[in-house]
Parts: sequence; C-alpha cells; structure tokens
Amino acid sequence: MHKVWLAGAVSLLLAACSPDAGAPRPVVRSRYFNLKGFLDAQAALLNQQRPTVEKRVQLRNGQLETTRVPQVDWAKELQIFYQADITKPALRGAYTIDSVVTDGLLRRTYSRRQGIENPVRTLTVVTEGPQVREVQAVITQDNPLFFSEKQFEMHIRQNKLADYQVRGVQKLVLFDTLRYSASSRLVQ
Repeated sequence: MHKVWLAGAVSLLLAACSPDAGAPRPVVRSRYFNLKGFLDAQAALLNQQRPTVEKRVQLRNGQLETTRVPQVDWAKELQIFYQADITKPALRGAYTIDSVVTDGLLRRTYSRRQGIENPVRTLTVVTEGPQVREVQAVITQDNPLFFSEKQFEMHIRQNKLADYQVRGVQKLVLFDTLRYSASSRLVQ
C-alpha cells in the first residue's frame, strides 16, 4: 500500500512539473513595426494586380535613365526593403521608439540604441489610423575597410505601394566614393 501511495505521489508531482502540451502559449509580440509582414502583404497584392513600374536610375555621370517594366516579381523587387526589418527576437529592446502625431498622422521612429551592432540605424513609419502611409529607413555598415549607407523610402496610397526610392553611398578603402539613387513609381 505504501508503494502505491508513493508511486501516485511521484506521478502527480511529475504531471504538475511537466509542461502541458495542450495549454496555450503566450504570443510574444514585438513592440516594433512588422515590416516583413507589411512587405509580404504588398508583394502578394502587387503580384496579383501586376502594375507597370516606371524606374529611374541615376548613373555615375549624373544622367538619369528611365525605363518602364511591365511585369515585376514583387518579392524580389522589395527585397532591399526587407533589410530594414527589426522584429527579430535578438533585437528586442535594441531600439528606442519616438512617436509624434501631426495633422492626424502618427510618425513612429525606431532608433538604434548606442552600442547596438545592427545595420538598421532608423526605421520610420507614418500611419493614418490603421493605414500605413510612408516607410523610411537608414541602413549603415561601417568598418575599417568599407562604409555603406542606404536610405529607403516608400509611399503608400489607398493601401497600395505608390512609389519608392533608394539612395546610397559606398566607400571602399583606396577607391572612389560611389553614390547611387533609384526611384520607381507604379503607373497603373
């Protein structure tokens, strides 16, 4: 009888200590803007609608070159913007959040804290109610051999990407500085 009681107590103790597979786990949500989710939704929408894109690229000599692209793979086209995603669990607490409301628009800026080693310096998201209106980001990389800074900007109208641009500078030791810019706008 003593062994049955001991076995029952041990099994009860083990059941109390083991995690319950059926229990709901709390969802950990980032305080940061879900840029990846936003870009995924835009890519899916634009791949479905297939708008024509007008692209302008500034060449080394300063000349602008413009071209129209009738079909775009939006997941690839927006890939550069995914670099500004700061929702990774390792970055929790790595950014300060500054929010300002002006004329009904909420401008939320996420700024990298001092001493944090992540290329995204700032991410700014402008919203009007639940609708995203603008996304801006600055990404930097700096080491003794290489310096790079990219500035991204996209504008959204009627819940759909309207235009976007990327400007940047790169400097390799012993080489000239390279500056570039590209902008695109959806035509239809």
